[in-house]
Amino acid sequence: MAHTLVGTVTSDSRDKTITVSIVSRETHPLYRKQYTKTRKYTAHDEKNEAKKGDRVQIAQTAPISKTKAYTLVKVIERSHGTVELKEDVNKAYEAEKIGADEIAKAKAATETEKTEDVAGEGEEA
Repeated sequence: MAHTLVGTVTSDSRDKTITVSIVSRETHPLYRKQYTKTRKYTAHDEKNEAKKGDRVQIAQTAPISKTKAYTLVKVIERSHGTVELKEDVNKAYEAEKIGADEIAKAKAATETEKTEDVAGEGEEA
């Protein structure tokens, strides 16, 4: 049986090739401290079916190219969106929030001007 791994697709920009990241927890032999280790594998995706963020299973094969020695077996779970999209949404939200803050400051400034005008009229009388 071929060596199989399960990981997340981090790149699908090349034709028929995906980059898969495998994250594992390891314990240091001397200090007994646990740490995460990320390994990247380049895999062959004949039908270009895997997309960035998908959870996939890859299997070891004979070398296909200089860096590819794995092929895509199956897509286990489709991604629910990418991190870039979430960051764009957060940026848009922050921009709206900043715009709302500017409007609130402008309203507060006009309120203080009205209050100063009313107070100024009272002094003259």
